[in-house]
Amino acid sequence: MTSSADRPPSGGTYPPGQSTFALELEGITCTFKSNNLKAEHYTAVANTTLRIAAGEFVSVVGPTGCGKSTLLNISAGLLEPSLGTVKVFGQPLQGINKRAGYMFQSEALMPWRSAIDNVMVGLQYRGVPEADARSQAQAWLERVGLGGFGDRYPHELSGGMRKRTALAQVLALDPDIILMDEPFSALDIQTRQLMENEVLALWAAKKKAVLFITHDLDEAIALSDRVVVLSAGPATHPIGEFVIDLPRPRDVAEVRVNPRFIELHTQIWSVLRDEVLKGYAQQIQKAA
Repeated sequence: MTSSADRPPSGGTYPPGQSTFALELEGITCTFKSNNLKAEHYTAVANTTLRIAAGEFVSVVGPTGCGKSTLLNISAGLLEPSLGTVKVFGQPLQGINKRAGYMFQSEALMPWRSAIDNVMVGLQYRGVPEADARSQAQAWLERVGLGGFGDRYPHELSGGMRKRTALAQVLALDPDIILMDEPFSALDIQTRQLMENEVLALWAAKKKAVLFITHDLDEAIALSDRVVVLSAGPATHPIGEFVIDLPRPRDVAEVRVNPRFIELHTQIWSVLRDEVLKGYAQQIQKAA
């Protein structure tokens, strides 16, 4: 288990004065106050450090309820940690992370706006002129295979098409960091693999830093440069880190039969398995 975060992206160097890391979470602890009358506190994440290099694709896996989405929200600036610091390209994060785009588990599409209007909404908020925003949005719809569907509303699109629209919505802003929270978990396996390959192709074109949250270990290995394993909660923290040394470019279906993929899966699952069982037992106990 070794880290690749101390090296630049493959074939690249860092500009003078730029931090090695696109995103740094240093000693993060996040504690919430319970809503019950006892005023109890719950620590979701404890003393967690995670660094992502510019151009690096990092997936985080762990049991249900282990704080994966909490780390993503902290990275986006939507949640302030109780302890620790967040840096974006070497600068302390204050407020919303304006260099990041966030793709949620559930689509953040506005039902009253067409596909193209949804894709261009972020550009409009940034003050891009209407004609330019529409032109850029159309270009991104074409890149995700929806060039002829700009006038369709979300309810007129399939689940996979809505995910493609949401992806275009994020990428249209050209963020330096892409945050993805189990974006394909609700899709059927065929559509999911198509979307995963789409993400890999788009990522390869511009090599943005990606922090990808998933429950699916196969997905994490197929997509990533590095996989980080979190412990079961409460007080979640990293317990393993694996460099994914599979060659690129990758097809997410074909790479699963690669002997090295199977070897990596076995290694990571040996660390993750006990935490999944702990998390499952905790969920059963809460439900009892």
